[in-house]
Parts: sequence; C-alpha cells; structure tokens
Amino acid sequence: MAKKTTSRPRKRGQHKPATPASPSSASKDRRAFTLANLHPPAGSRIRKVRVGRGMGSKLGKTAGAGNKGQKSRRGYSRRRGFEGGQMPLHRRIPKRGFHNLFGVTYSVVNLEELNVFPAGETVTPDLLRAHGFVRRATDPIKVLGDGELRNKLAIHAHAFSASAKEKIAKAGGTFEVVAS
Repeated sequence: MAKKTTSRPRKRGQHKPATPASPSSASKDRRAFTLANLHPPAGSRIRKVRVGRGMGSKLGKTAGAGNKGQKSRRGYSRRRGFEGGQMPLHRRIPKRGFHNLFGVTYSVVNLEELNVFPAGETVTPDLLRAHGFVRRATDPIKVLGDGELRNKLAIHAHAFSASAKEKIAKAGGTFEVVAS
C-alpha cells in the first residue's frame, strides 16, 4: 500500500520550496547583474498594510484607530505635552529663579593646586585636563586665587580672578588669557 502524502496549503505570499539545483543550472544562475535581472534581497521589501478593506483583512471598519474620540479622527495631532485637558506636568511643577541661557560655566582651578608643577613650566588647559585638575573637557577653565603660588609658572587659561592675577605676578610668573 502506497503512503499517502498531503500537501499543506500555502499562505498568501509564501513561495514554493526551492528544489535542489543541478550543477549545470548553478552555472546559469551566476550570470552578470544587468538592469534586466536586478531585484532587491528577499525580505527587504514588505508590502504596506492596507487598512479599511473589509472585516476579512483584520483591519476593516475602524481601520485600527479604535472607536470614537478625537484620536480616531483623520488629521488629529496633539501638541507636545498635552495631557487631555489636565494641567500638564510642566505647569504643575514649581519654578523658581532665573536660568541664563547664555551664561558660561567654568571649571575652576585654585592656585594652591598648581604648586605640583615645577618652576618654569607652562601650564595650559590641555595639561590641566591631562593631570585630572579638570573633569569636563568642554568647559573653559578659570584660575582662582585660593592659596599661595610658590613656583614661577606661565599659566594659560580662559579666565583669571583678580586675586589670582595678583598672586601669579607676585610669584614672578605670567598669565595669559586663552580664547575659548
């Protein structure tokens, strides 16, 4: 008695299983690419979902937009931060003070910390960052006059306090303001 084989019905978009190619047909498949035989890789092009095309498509009637309400209508778009008429979060949170959008935040280095450098050294912002005096690489550097400077140094920074300038000059060093 012969064994009965049943073939499963294929789903839409499913192709027939590939048959093993013979060596002679494999050489035919390796032809040069031309405009006539170009095609996208398998699975890279997916058909768009057509909504509102009847109940059999699973996206009929309301077309995936749900039932009723403002969000189910065409052309609806809510503004950023809108919470359906409820007082939005950015208005519920208390605010205080003033934030200057154009303010400059400096990374601060005190004169006392610069005593680790030998006399005659030129201290630059890159050198301060390399030695770990400044954490953030993007911030400009300001030298403050806290402590005493014992070594004669040439210090380059983006800003200096008045007391820092005075103490650097007193120690015999020089200071230069670097452009940001």
